[in-house]
Amino acid sequence: MDQFDIVVIGGGVNGCSIARDAAGRGFSVLLAEQGDLASGTSSASTKLIHGGLRYLEFYEFALVREALKEREVLWAMAPHIIWPLRFVLPESEDSRPAWLLRLGLFLYDHIGGRKRLPPTRSLDLRQDVVGAVLKPAMTRGFEYSDCWVMDARLVVLNARDAAAHGAQILTHTEAVSMTRRSGSFAVALKDHVSGAQREVGARLVVNAAGPWVDRVLNRVAGDAPRHHVRLVQGSHIVVRKLYDHDRCYIFQNRDGRVIFAIPYENDFTLIGTTDRDYSGDPAQVRIAEEEANYLCAAASEYFLAPVTRDQIVWSYSGVRPLYDDGASKAQETTREYVLTLEGDATTGALLNVFGGKITTSRHMAEKALEKIEAVLGRRGAAWTRGSTLPGGDFPLDGFESLVNSLQAAAPNVAAKTVRRLARAYGTDARALLAHGDLGPIFGADLGSREVAFLVEKEWARSAEDILWRRGKLGLRFSADETAALARHLESGQI
Repeated sequence: MDQFDIVVIGGGVNGCSIARDAAGRGFSVLLAEQGDLASGTSSASTKLIHGGLRYLEFYEFALVREALKEREVLWAMAPHIIWPLRFVLPESEDSRPAWLLRLGLFLYDHIGGRKRLPPTRSLDLRQDVVGAVLKPAMTRGFEYSDCWVMDARLVVLNARDAAAHGAQILTHTEAVSMTRRSGSFAVALKDHVSGAQREVGARLVVNAAGPWVDRVLNRVAGDAPRHHVRLVQGSHIVVRKLYDHDRCYIFQNRDGRVIFAIPYENDFTLIGTTDRDYSGDPAQVRIAEEEANYLCAAASEYFLAPVTRDQIVWSYSGVRPLYDDGASKAQETTREYVLTLEGDATTGALLNVFGGKITTSRHMAEKALEKIEAVLGRRGAAWTRGSTLPGGDFPLDGFESLVNSLQAAAPNVAAKTVRRLARAYGTDARALLAHGDLGPIFGADLGSREVAFLVEKEWARSAEDILWRRGKLGLRFSADETAALARHLESGQI
């Protein structure tokens, strides 16, 4: 039986961040994910690296401050998949008072150590282009900074860097049981593709299973079922592009919630999110009719042209595994992560990860390693702050220079494709374009060289993995093209 210092269960942003940090400190690490990397909550976010402006009114000052401090740290780690955005917050009859908005935005600008992101400014929506698509009653507003992230790619890049530091990454592999033995765990793993089973030893297990965290905890403990998470469904819709500029909107609704409208994949607008309690299998979550209606109606309160159901080209939903703090409303449940450690070096230790946000995942991993090192002993200093993720080894202001160098190396490849590859892969795009072309095209601008890279370097196994998690080319693929890609992957002739 192979032995590891740490076995991580869950290949979302929390699990992959912990695996990366631990492997970089010298621990032997195995990560097991029952599906694809980022196949759950971590690919169903609003795609923001943000402090969470609305959390201020729930007095979550510590969470907002931590998240704000992490924005520029993560941006510097992965400037290809993370970049700044400007958000427009219009004043309306349904908005908080202007003085309260100014106070909140002042705190947002100053409590998080903002250095490179531009500050908040007031807007005259009658003069600024961002007001042209809004209803005439909206004449004033504010504009502030946050960042965008390719969420699923952030997860995969953390997994890649964990593997580069020696971690074993197993996808489509479920931890079906865990048994304490002589101060450690015996973890039974099942590969859902081959059906093969194996057992590995772990001095410590990290339960980062997201919406399944309670299921894993109870499976391990063998005790009476325990409940720690509140499952909250968040859904988004994607419509054809509603405006031409590059700024985003944050709209305040009559029910006290907010939604975002964000430029998405060049030709679309992303609108979300909802908050409602969820029960059932998290893998089966789908947008409900009332959620789609809610998002359309909320956006239509602000946009001059109504947003209607027939404009929706795609939707997605995820289940947030929030720590159950007893809040009466789903939207008020804390977004802070909670780490609990059970057992010790003598009995076998289990670290459970509840809740959290993509924005705080790196810092959460550092806190998790403090608990892990208290059990296993220290192996190395904290190292991820100031590090880079694969493809991110270029300056924050160097993206356009990277695009130009890639275009020069592959002049026959369309400029928009070069830019897409630069965004997805950063400096790794050089290898994809080393031959000057993309190879045979499956659909849109997805070529065989990119497919091979995703299979060989990023654990992609299916057309869905490639089209909806490693990127969003599924928005541009026909059913026939998707089927052809699936047959190619199934043939194994990559």
